[in-house]
Amino acid sequence: MAASPDTGNTAWLLASTAMVLLMTPGLAFFYGGMVATKHVLVMLKMSFVCLALVTPLWLAVGYTLAFGPDLGWGLLGNLDHAFLRGVGMNELHGSVPTLLFSCFQMSFAVITVALISGSIAGRATMRGWLVFVVAWTLLVYLPLAHWVFAPDGWVSAKLGALDFAGGLVVELNSGAAALAVAIVLRKRQDFERQPVRPHNLPLVVIGLALLWFGWFGFNAGSALQVEGAAPTAFLNTQLAACAAMVGWPMVEKRRLGSVDMLGVTSAAVAGMVAITPSCGEVSPLGAVCIGFAAGVVCAFAINLKFRIGVDDTLDVVGVHGWGGIVGTGSIGLFATAAMSGKQGLFYGGGFDLLWRQAVAVLACGSFSFVATWLIAKAINSTVGFRTRDEYEDVPGQDEEIAYDNTTLDQIKARLDQPRRPAGDLVLVNEVLETLQRRENNK
Repeated sequence: MAASPDTGNTAWLLASTAMVLLMTPGLAFFYGGMVATKHVLVMLKMSFVCLALVTPLWLAVGYTLAFGPDLGWGLLGNLDHAFLRGVGMNELHGSVPTLLFSCFQMSFAVITVALISGSIAGRATMRGWLVFVVAWTLLVYLPLAHWVFAPDGWVSAKLGALDFAGGLVVELNSGAAALAVAIVLRKRQDFERQPVRPHNLPLVVIGLALLWFGWFGFNAGSALQVEGAAPTAFLNTQLAACAAMVGWPMVEKRRLGSVDMLGVTSAAVAGMVAITPSCGEVSPLGAVCIGFAAGVVCAFAINLKFRIGVDDTLDVVGVHGWGGIVGTGSIGLFATAAMSGKQGLFYGGGFDLLWRQAVAVLACGSFSFVATWLIAKAINSTVGFRTRDEYEDVPGQDEEIAYDNTTLDQIKARLDQPRRPAGDLVLVNEVLETLQRRENNK
């Protein structure tokens, strides 16, 4: 008699998959609110197109290259399960249906490539981005996913490094790739003196809320079951986010004399980034330490772009890259035998796990950076990736726009017309007439 899936575990993974898929629209709002008004639709499109392209790509070859039988040396899966061939409705991955596990992992691939868009906000062509999404997922994400997530991948099986939910595959990978593509697309003019100011902070907060909600599925769902590491991963995610929201503002207050809402939202993301690889490997106290450290480190790291002259527009490198390094490295310090079966330096394990984590960070980060740089260079030299003008691809008045400012533009035009001095009452009447005409034209 064939084994049956565990109903509780399956229900939790179904919910977790939906939560993680919701993170990509959440990221679209998060990034969309951070940029200028003229770029908000472009950022929304760059995130949503990842859903549209990565999903069929995962069906075709994504799952088999990441989780299929190893081709050799733990580098890549073979094509045995192309188009999910041989993956039946009743086949199980552990105690959950393999089809559901595949969909869960697909949601990771979608958001990872979408994260990179923040580093090139406002200066990438859409045609270049479409090609990049497909090429990068195939050539960078899928090999790294096999290295780390597959049971016969070289990082997990041969090196013995730990990554519970994607600190290497998602966070460090997107951060290193963001650095490479930002270098290829070059910086905006005077980006040091003209930082991008968010046009809609409430939209950023809404995006953060969706990301925060989805992150519980991202981390706790990676346990693939409701018992064991899942409850601790769930709690650790919350603890790390809140600890980072203490550490980051402390740095911001000391450096700038004030704390702004944008910094608080970035701090929460930094904490959840750092706890992603370690949420199922460390104790709650360890999660607090990791989250606080990530908040402090990332608050400093986001300013490195000005020193090295790399226009990481929305701080993908500073938050996801450095946050991934902090979280993955911290496993070598805070891992407990009760959670992972391995002990970090602070729990009597010596340097054995720490050096393995360091090698994994160097190997995965280097591969992602070099491969992404080559891909971005090739795309920029062929179909074109960098806009000739940073606002070239912004929709014009005859195309789709994010906000309808027609009434405001009409009022401004009337106020700019030469006129004889008039009282406030006359000016108010003119504004009311303009508003009335708009209502009549609806």
